[in-house]
Amino acid sequence: MMATVRTGVRQTDLVVTAASLYSPGLGRIRHGAVAVAGDRIVDVGPASEVLERAPAGARRMEFDGGTILPGFIDSHVHPDDGGLDMSRCQLADVSGRAAYLDRIATYARTHPDVPWILGGGWSLADFPRGTPDRASLDTIVPDRPVFLTNRDGHGAWVNSRALDIAGVTASTSDPVDGRIEREPDGSPFGTLHEGAMKLVRDFAPEPTDDEIDHALLDAQAYLHSLGVIGWQDAIGTPQTVDAYQRLHERGDLTARVVVAQWWERDRGLEQIDEMAERRSAAGRVRADAIKIMQDGIAENYTAGMLEPYLGDDGRPTDNRGKSFVEPALLRDAVARLDSLGFQVHIHAIGDRAVREALDAFEHALDVNGRREARHHIAHVQIVHPDDVGRFARLGVVANCQPYWAGLDDQMRDLCIPFIGEERTRTQYPFRSFLRTGGRLSFGSDWPVTTPDPLKIMQVAITRVPEDTRDREVFLPDQRLTLEESLDAYTMGSAFVNRMDDVTGSLEPGKLADLCVVDRDIFEAEPLTLGDSKMMLTMVGGEAVYGS
Repeated sequence: MMATVRTGVRQTDLVVTAASLYSPGLGRIRHGAVAVAGDRIVDVGPASEVLERAPAGARRMEFDGGTILPGFIDSHVHPDDGGLDMSRCQLADVSGRAAYLDRIATYARTHPDVPWILGGGWSLADFPRGTPDRASLDTIVPDRPVFLTNRDGHGAWVNSRALDIAGVTASTSDPVDGRIEREPDGSPFGTLHEGAMKLVRDFAPEPTDDEIDHALLDAQAYLHSLGVIGWQDAIGTPQTVDAYQRLHERGDLTARVVVAQWWERDRGLEQIDEMAERRSAAGRVRADAIKIMQDGIAENYTAGMLEPYLGDDGRPTDNRGKSFVEPALLRDAVARLDSLGFQVHIHAIGDRAVREALDAFEHALDVNGRREARHHIAHVQIVHPDDVGRFARLGVVANCQPYWAGLDDQMRDLCIPFIGEERTRTQYPFRSFLRTGGRLSFGSDWPVTTPDPLKIMQVAITRVPEDTRDREVFLPDQRLTLEESLDAYTMGSAFVNRMDDVTGSLEPGKLADLCVVDRDIFEAEPLTLGDSKMMLTMVGGEAVYGS
C-alpha cells in the first residue's frame, strides 16, 4: 500500500471516501480518502487514516463501491460547437440515412421560423464513400438552406437551396484547402469537404454572443457531469475568447480553460501580432495557445501522406492529401510563436502532416533553444515509425483521441482500403510513444465523438469500438493499461495545459479538483468501463456536479 501523504497546514472541511482511490504518482489505494480544506487537498491516503486525522466536525461524503480520481482534463475539445449542437439539428445520437432524414424533417417542421437548418453529427460510414447527396435533403427541405456538418467536422451535407444561395455551381473551382464532391456532369453532389465548406458556411448566420455564452455554459455543465474539470478549447476564435472572458467576469466559468487561438490558414505571419493582443490570463481562463490545422482526414483523402492514397483498384493514385499550411510557413510561424511564449497545438492526421509538424517544432528548438513550451500534436493517427521517437526527443506531447482507435465501419470501409496494410499498422501508436519515452495527453474532440473519458479510456485499453464490443482488437500491441490511460487524461493533459503544478493529481497542496465514479473501476471488466457513471465532480473544493 502507498504511504499516506498530507500537509496539516489547514483544517479539513470535507473527507471523501470510496472503495478505491487513484492518482498519478500515488497509485491505487483500496478504501482510499481525500481530505479537502477550502479549495485545496490537505490529506490523501487510506480512509481509516485520513478519517482518524480529520476533525470531528468535518463533513463526510462516502461512496461505497466507487473510485476517487483526479478530475479529468480534455486536451482537445470544442465546447462551443458541442453546446450549439445541443440546440440545433442534432444527428449524433442516431445512425443511418433514413434516421437522419427523419430527424432533419422533424426539426424543420418543429422550427418553421429558423432561416437555416444548422447542426450535424452524421457519420461518414452511413453513406457510400462517406458522401451524402443534396437530392435527399431537397425532398424534405426544399425551401430553406440546410448545412449539416459530419461528426468529425471535416465535411458538410448541404441541399440545393444552400448551394444556390452561395452560388456554388459546376463552374465553381475547388478551393486550395478543400473539395466539392461532384455529379458526373460537374455539378455539386451535396457534400463539401474541408475548406469547401466555407463556400456555403459564410452565408449562414453567425451565432450571436448570447448564443455562444449559453452554448459554453451548456457544454460546461455536460462536461462536468462526466468528471471533466478543465480543457483546451481547440478552435478559439476571437468571439470564443471574448465569451470565456465574459463568463469569467460574471463568475459563471467553473472549469479551468486554455483557449487555443485559431490560426487562419489563408493568412500568414501578420496574424501573430493580433494573437498576441488577444492573449490573456484571468482567473480560470487563458488564451496563450495557438491551434494550427495542418491537414484534413484520411477518409476524404485530405490527410497529408508521405505516399499516395490507394484507389478503388488498390493501386497508388496521384493524391497525397493536403498541407493546409505550407511547410516553410509552418516552420516560420512555429518559431515565431515559440519565441513569444505561445504553446502551439497542431492538428495532424497523416504521416506527412505529423512529420511537417515535428520538423517545425525542431526548427523552433534550433532557433530559440529549449524551453518549457509543451507543444503538442493532436490526433496522430498515422505516424511513420521513424517519427515516433522524435516526440520524446523534441519534447512534443502526443495529444491522443483514443476513441477512434478501433475497427469500426468507418475505419474498415473508408480508411484502411485507401491507405493500405503497411500504413494501417502505424495507426494510433500509443504504446510506441510511451516505449520511446514520449508523453501522452488525452482528449475527446467532442462533438466529433463522445466527451466521456470513461468510454474513451475503454477504447484506449481494449482497442475495440466502445459501442460494438464483439469486434476484433485493432493493433493489440498498442493497447494501454488503465493506469496509463488515467495518467494521460489527468496529469498528461494538466501538463499540456501548464497546470500540472496545481491540478491533475491528488496531492496535498494541489487544488481540490476531483471526481468520483460509481464503481471500483479497477475491478471492472475493461469492456464495461464506459458503462460507469459519475457521482461527483469537484473543482477547487466546490461540487459542480453531484452533491
